[in-house]
Amino acid sequence: MARIFFFIQEAFRALRRNAAPSMAAIVTTVTTVILLGVLIPVFQTTQAKSEQVRDDLEIRVAIYDDATRGEIGALERELQAIPQVESVTLITKAAALKELEEDLGQAKSQDLLAQLHDNPLPANFRVKADDAANLAAVRAAVTPPGPDGKPRPISPIVRDIFDRQQESQQIEQVTSALKIVLTTITALLIVASLMLVGNTIRLSIYTRRREVEVMRLVGASRWFIRWPFMIEGVVVGFAGGLVAILILWLGKITIVDPLSDTFAFLAAQNSSTLSFPALVAILFAAAVLVSAIGSGITLRRFLKV
Repeated sequence: MARIFFFIQEAFRALRRNAAPSMAAIVTTVTTVILLGVLIPVFQTTQAKSEQVRDDLEIRVAIYDDATRGEIGALERELQAIPQVESVTLITKAAALKELEEDLGQAKSQDLLAQLHDNPLPANFRVKADDAANLAAVRAAVTPPGPDGKPRPISPIVRDIFDRQQESQQIEQVTSALKIVLTTITALLIVASLMLVGNTIRLSIYTRRREVEVMRLVGASRWFIRWPFMIEGVVVGFAGGLVAILILWLGKITIVDPLSDTFAFLAAQNSSTLSFPALVAILFAAAVLVSAIGSGITLRRFLKV
């Protein structure tokens, strides 16, 4: 126990004597943790939002107004039998008109409805694929090639098939590219953070290399020398992580939370798989571990006397 208190005293004594390198290590840790604390939620929110957009993609199979209930039921069963289809929902003419009103907004919809004497929108089936990438396959299954090789609807009551094919392709490309870019940025930031913290700790140890060499020459064991430095790294990581988490928490309650009601993108962070307390715990533990391990590893080259 006495030796543990000695190591702790030596660590704090070293921090006081080497205030500038220690402060640089703390500032580096704060910056790194803040960057990771901002990037990780952005990555999660962007991924969740892109998945939500992809899940909303669908195709519509419009049907003729004179289709009978039996024909409509038969078409619904055929659509449900397509392997890549997740769900099929019948949208009546009235429901289709209501959708149009919601899309246009109250003012525009009132102007449009005032000019219409009847509902021109057809009833349709909303067909959702099990994955946005399978939308093209579902569309091809709804209009398979006929005897002449040209696409023909699977039912004579199918009036038209409309979707946002170009938009879905763009969303697929954007979300895929976004995942790659954000994953690359996260990996580079983590590597850069480890190198930056390690170099800062190395600078702190380099200023005391003579002290380490003298201790080795008088017979001190490697771990006897290493423990104060590792405790110093823990203190640096603890202080830097604490300051960074405080800044992140203030940013959350003053900026992110008030704007969540206005911006859907910010609101999506509330439903992310990693909660804010869990993120704080991970960042705090990472800051302490990286600083402690960095101190121990960096010290190895100076122990070779």
